[in-house]
Amino acid sequence: MSKRLLIIDTSSNCLDMALRAKMAGWQVKWYDRPRPDGGPRLAGMGMIDKITDFGEIQRKWLDWADLIYLPDNTRWLDMLEPYRKQGYPILAPGVEAAKLETDRDAGQKAMKQSGIKIMESKAFNDYDAAIAFVKKNPEFLVSKPSGDANKALSYVASDPADLVYMLGRWKQREDLRKAAKKDGFILQERKYGVEMAVGGWYGPGGWSKWFYENWEYKKLMDGDLGVATGEMGTLSRMTTKSRLAEEVLKPVGPILDKLGYVGYIDNNCIIDAQGPWPMEWTMRDGWPTKHNVTAHIKNDDPIQWMLDGLNGKDTIEAVEGEVGISIVVALPDFPYSKITNKDLCGIPVRGADDMDHIHLSEVMIGEAPTMVGDKVMDTPGYVTCGDYTLVVTGTGKTITAARRSAYGAVDKVKIPNNPMWRLDIGAGRMKRHLPKLHAMGYAKGLEY
Repeated sequence: MSKRLLIIDTSSNCLDMALRAKMAGWQVKWYDRPRPDGGPRLAGMGMIDKITDFGEIQRKWLDWADLIYLPDNTRWLDMLEPYRKQGYPILAPGVEAAKLETDRDAGQKAMKQSGIKIMESKAFNDYDAAIAFVKKNPEFLVSKPSGDANKALSYVASDPADLVYMLGRWKQREDLRKAAKKDGFILQERKYGVEMAVGGWYGPGGWSKWFYENWEYKKLMDGDLGVATGEMGTLSRMTTKSRLAEEVLKPVGPILDKLGYVGYIDNNCIIDAQGPWPMEWTMRDGWPTKHNVTAHIKNDDPIQWMLDGLNGKDTIEAVEGEVGISIVVALPDFPYSKITNKDLCGIPVRGADDMDHIHLSEVMIGEAPTMVGDKVMDTPGYVTCGDYTLVVTGTGKTITAARRSAYGAVDKVKIPNNPMWRLDIGAGRMKRHLPKLHAMGYAKGLEY
């Protein structure tokens, strides 16, 4: 009898995971939270069996599932907490574990309690108080929100005047004032160095032997210009020998054990001559990092290793030192199309059948004009249903090999209406930063 996977999703993150599970023989049920306007999300329509009645999750599907997966840690954890404590196979943080990410101040305290050296930070719930603090403490140039906040509110200022301006700008919006009062935000001193993160998988058996070193490209444009999007791509490496993991990840194991945490956890740092300065926890799978991980992990079954981790077994199969690249392919007006309400449904997506490299996101089955021989005919196939269309990955022994693999696959995808992606994932600032990391003893063995 095939195993059963229940996905409880927030914003169409999990189509690729659902498709791969289905191909591996899992029965899949996918709940995809409705859009803010109340309309259904269309990702995966015609491809995956989707749950539309949220009430059915508790009435029917929790007991049905062999594995219950949440890609996000800001919704439904309270509802699931009693089930988690009863031993239901839920791959998502508990309420208290999620706070290490969603409550910035709690996350910093957990680092300090674990003996991890941290940057000074201070928590606020009021923009006026934060502005007054920055004027007296000019070294605090980083603002980061708690809760389920817009990623654009994570801001690194160039000087105190820059940050005071942004705090004052946010203060003018009633929704942001309410969010600050409810969830808070922190101001953090700014360190100058090289940004690098490391993640790993934790469960009842402790840490997996594999660690995932990674470098995010968060801005929209090449050269780290433009608006913060969340992320436009990631450079990654799988390794069993990570100095950064030893310093900023493994020490938190006792806290994770106490919290009953199972799943992926990541710590993002600034590294300088005084060592790593951790900035924040990620207590969930990240995006598009999840697709990098999918490309790295070689298990025949793409889901079983997650269930094994829940049961205290480390069955991840990977290649020591393998490098990965992910590239987000989006459509204009990304990242603003949810504000401009631009219609992005029904645009054909061609050349996206290569699942070794392609990870579909806001895509469904629809009809579109297609060349059949020398004639144009309407035929069913992949079409878009949002701006975050797909992610392309590539792997190799070196950064250059991984880039060649990923960008070669991107070139085969054809989407009308001017799709966009960054050309410098794995390059750009890494050309300057990698020698500095090596000189400080990090990312050894990672080469161009």
